[in-house]
Amino acid sequence: MKVRGSMAKTIVVADQQDTAIERLKARPRELMEFLQNVRSEMRKVVAPTRAEVQATTSVVLAAVFLFAAYFFVVDTIFGQGVTHLIQYLTKR
Repeated sequence: MKVRGSMAKTIVVADQQDTAIERLKARPRELMEFLQNVRSEMRKVVAPTRAEVQATTSVVLAAVFLFAAYFFVVDTIFGQGVTHLIQYLTKR
């Protein structure tokens, strides 16, 4: 029985080596397919026009300033509220 087990193990190890070698041999083909797919997808990419870039940039800048103003107001109100609360609690 030991002989059968070791033979089966030898066969399994040999099969694993064969599949590893086959996977290694398939790597260059997979790389070429990947690069062909990348090239194909890059041909579909369209660069934005100058007007589109300017429009999106202005929207982003406006949003940044609006959020900055909003957070400034909220921070100021919250900070003053906490300051008044601390002063109220420490006077007692």
